[in-house]
Amino acid sequence: MPPLGDDPQNYLPPGPCIDSDHPQVVTLAASLTRTHSNEIDNAVALYYWVRDAIRYNPYALDTTRDALRASATIAAGEAWCVPKAVLLAALCRASGSPARPGIADVRNHLSTARLRAQMNSDVFHFHGYCSIFIGGQWVKATPAFNIELCSKFGLQPLEFDGMNDSLYHEFDCAGNRHMEYIRERGEYFDVPFEE
Repeated sequence: MPPLGDDPQNYLPPGPCIDSDHPQVVTLAASLTRTHSNEIDNAVALYYWVRDAIRYNPYALDTTRDALRASATIAAGEAWCVPKAVLLAALCRASGSPARPGIADVRNHLSTARLRAQMNSDVFHFHGYCSIFIGGQWVKATPAFNIELCSKFGLQPLEFDGMNDSLYHEFDCAGNRHMEYIRERGEYFDVPFEE
């Protein structure tokens, strides 16, 4: 499905992977947002849950629609960046906030030799993030790397305040080059399988 423009109402219904109407997604979204009174606090709570409760695992790379569904990611408890972004979008939609997955190509200067060998590159094509409509604007959030992974590898954790974009850091905690955004592919209603 092609991009639907910036009208936030276009990014509220469920989709094939963003199954925001799935009972497990609906229940989880409600449990994470019930104590918050505004959309910013809701988005922040959902972001941190996806970032830290779903372990980042780039080797769990399954690109089938079934595996990319938000409900499947909840069940698995681990995922790579695209299904984590899909899950955040689904939780946001389930709680009434328009959200959409965004896709970019990034170069990971600190990727492992094993991962570079598996991908034949240090470029992560089709890196996923989530764009959430909050306070009248689209805000980017990247819930990929959980806090334990950041601590283990000396990476700066991505914080999210609901008002400013949360994108990969250019450098790690030691000042080494980390992530470089190479190409922005766009933001979509659901996972852009046709690409």
